[in-house]
Amino acid sequence: MWNEAIKTGGVAVITGGASGVGLAMARQCAMRGLSVVLADTSDREMTKAARTLSGLGTDIQTVKTDVCDARAVQKLADIAFETGPVAVLMNNAGIARPTKSWDNPDNWRRMLEVNLFGVLYGVQAFLPRMIEADRPAVVINTGSKQGITTPPGNPGYNVSKAGLKVMTEMLAHELLAAKAPMSAHLFVPGFTYTGMISSWLPEKPDAAWTSDETVSYLVERLDRGDFYILCPDNEVTSEIDCKRVAWAAQDIIENRPALSRWHPDFAERFAAFEKTVPNVEKSEVFN
Repeated sequence: MWNEAIKTGGVAVITGGASGVGLAMARQCAMRGLSVVLADTSDREMTKAARTLSGLGTDIQTVKTDVCDARAVQKLADIAFETGPVAVLMNNAGIARPTKSWDNPDNWRRMLEVNLFGVLYGVQAFLPRMIEADRPAVVINTGSKQGITTPPGNPGYNVSKAGLKVMTEMLAHELLAAKAPMSAHLFVPGFTYTGMISSWLPEKPDAAWTSDETVSYLVERLDRGDFYILCPDNEVTSEIDCKRVAWAAQDIIENRPALSRWHPDFAERFAAFEKTVPNVEKSEVFN
């Protein structure tokens, strides 16, 4: 539906759009002739972002928005629809804060508010009018590999992104059942060097992709109509991602210990499993 949405034209709305992959996606949409509405929490960063996009020959608006506030997201939708029909909705805003299962309840709550409810508010504010418009459109929700393979270390973040994965799967099916000319997509970046990471890593690690590389991959997969868009990076290939996702699913099938990939009794078995990654072309993965 991506190609049809672009051809039909309209507005691209991107939360968390002032930097990183959000800004890179805004650039891609503007280059394709869409008007862009950037939503973020920093006026200063949005002003900078709008300035970088100003030469692309399309209308750029900024709307200060806390996605945790349903009324603020509804206001964002009102402004966007006043600009024109929404062709692209990218629920990209997200945060990461440290948690343990038995600690940090405030961090748990904040991540669920931003990463899960922020997306839900976006869907509920925009989708009724997008469906009513009956024109090609796409919804892109930014997830995380930590919501799929759920590695140890930050359970609150993993839960928020796992919930987002399920929400997006449900949305895609509901749009199909409703026969709406729209599609939903789960965008899962790999290791991407964003502004948040640069605050503690001043130089881009060799393993990381830039935001532009990650979004170029996203657009390539949108062109193909893919729902699951798991991005590789310079260290983790798509083939390795396939193996890690398969292993996580097999924990249930084989009734292994939770998160057996990191369990000492399964370390050697997982290492051997991961080494059996087939040598296939990227285009053959995640078809």
